[in-house]
Amino acid sequence: MLSPQWLDQLRARVSLSALIGRSTRLTKAGREYKACCPFHNEKSPSFTVNDEKGFYHCFGCGAHGDAIRWMTDHQGLAFMDAVKELALEAGMDVPAPDPHAAQAAEKRDSLHDVMASAQEWFVHTLSAPEGAAARAYLATRGFDALTVQRFGFGYAPEGRQAMKAALSQYPEPKLIEAGLRIEVEGRDPYDRFRGRLMLPIADARGRTIAFGGRILAKDKTDAPKYLNSPDTPLFDKGRTLYNLHRAAPAARQSGRMVVVEGYMDVIALAAAGIAEAVAPLGTALTEQQIELLWRHVEMPILCFDGDAAGQRAAMRAITRALPLLRPAHSLRIVRLPEGMDPDDLIKAKGSAAIEALLSEARGLLEVLWEAERDLLPLDTPEAKAGLKARLMAHVDTIAHPDIASLYRRELNERYSQFAFPRREDRWQPSAPRAPRQAQSRAGRWQPGRPAPEPSTPESLDRLRKATAGGGSRDALSAAVLAGLMRWPELIHRHGEALSRTPGLDPRFMAIVQCCGAGAPLETATLTTILSANGLEPPSPSEYSDMRFGFLSAVADPDQAAAELGQAVELLIERPALEAALGRATARFENEISEDAFAEQQRLLKRKLEFDDRLRQMATRQAS
Repeated sequence: MLSPQWLDQLRARVSLSALIGRSTRLTKAGREYKACCPFHNEKSPSFTVNDEKGFYHCFGCGAHGDAIRWMTDHQGLAFMDAVKELALEAGMDVPAPDPHAAQAAEKRDSLHDVMASAQEWFVHTLSAPEGAAARAYLATRGFDALTVQRFGFGYAPEGRQAMKAALSQYPEPKLIEAGLRIEVEGRDPYDRFRGRLMLPIADARGRTIAFGGRILAKDKTDAPKYLNSPDTPLFDKGRTLYNLHRAAPAARQSGRMVVVEGYMDVIALAAAGIAEAVAPLGTALTEQQIELLWRHVEMPILCFDGDAAGQRAAMRAITRALPLLRPAHSLRIVRLPEGMDPDDLIKAKGSAAIEALLSEARGLLEVLWEAERDLLPLDTPEAKAGLKARLMAHVDTIAHPDIASLYRRELNERYSQFAFPRREDRWQPSAPRAPRQAQSRAGRWQPGRPAPEPSTPESLDRLRKATAGGGSRDALSAAVLAGLMRWPELIHRHGEALSRTPGLDPRFMAIVQCCGAGAPLETATLTTILSANGLEPPSPSEYSDMRFGFLSAVADPDQAAAELGQAVELLIERPALEAALGRATARFENEISEDAFAEQQRLLKRKLEFDDRLRQMATRQAS
């Protein structure tokens, strides 16, 4: 356990401005330093560094912390790794918690030396005559010299004893423990990597902890194409993501992290300017890797091939993520065109094509629904019942009760719309009114729930009294209203969720009440209903900056329905997010604690991401 006194001494010995100044351009401003904030994009500086007080603070996004916090939040290190890094610079020894831990640390340090030497040897061999085949392969991939150098490509020559001879300064047991040599009972140990193009795998500090090797000889059909180091005291493949030490700083700038299937895909994306890409190491994405991703971004994007194998990989990731879901933390998923990996797509259509796909990443629930719906033919009642059983089995694995409830409701609604298609009933004004509980087969309200009343003078008067002086009008609300009026057949899909959301523009209540009246909804009818309520239809001036696709006169109906659904989700999410942020801010003002500050910062980051998502959606059609 590190004492508070020791940590205070460490902070006092570190020049915060010098530490931050290595990666951020600082300008002297009186007794402080100023800069554009490295945690969010801005044009004028609102980020300050105060060496006397020992903290940095951004007045724009609220980022705040000391030297240790800088190393964890900006450099992506674990707490103890950050402390060790700073202690090394300050000339301080980190107290060992116990003799066993000190021995383990010493053992790991010696293995780090072995791995560093092995990497130097691989790099040297790549430039030697025996590395010609590896250099030729790199040329076919189109990697330039800078990319080859940056990612540390090397070559492991043929020969079962080549590494032992090259690293003769280390005893055989160390090479075996590091995973570089293989020991088999009754035979001499031999090199694990032979005749392979080599790539170093690094930890969060950029230290080599393992290797991946791609075979070059085409005649070795019995050997695996890619071979990774085994688990060692340094390397746990289920807890490691390739390229995380480079991707984490880039992700803090872009706000996203992309997960691809292999390290060659990572390098191809980096060469195309997408630096925030990582990859698992020969296994499906694990629970530990998902948690590791969530330490850096709340919504990592998983990028899978468009074939059947890619679909199976997506479902494996989904089933592992579902039990871990928590508020604001999930996955988004992209499927590449069939037969293409990221490198193929970039070479065929350029980096803009991959950027376009990433910008349209779909939510976990959407992919889960489509995967289960398309898994088997649904041509019998039993098959349809099987679909619902599979969906609810997935929901039952979600540990967070609120998220499980929301998933259950959304999937049930999608299932109902699929299994029981909406019937178009023509409204007959002279027909007797159906009982309240049996009404509105077309809408979301189910038997047993009160159905919305049709608009009558009495109901309109009650509505005006209920909404007088209340509700919030803004561009997003007006744009969603305009979208619902342009596509009135979609109102039934979102009516119940909108009716349960507090503080909305009163015009929503007016049009939602019509959803179960039985008559087919039309834009002109809705305009008349709003006028009868003393309300004006949304005008284009109210949402002039919101260029959503569903507002376009030439929008595809299916695409419009999907985009309108996303906009409704944002509209519903916003009040809860703003209320939570307000409570967290009030708590932090009254309770100056690390927990209160962390909660406020988490919600503030989530609000910034919300605003960014809205901005991307609302400007997508601008081009």
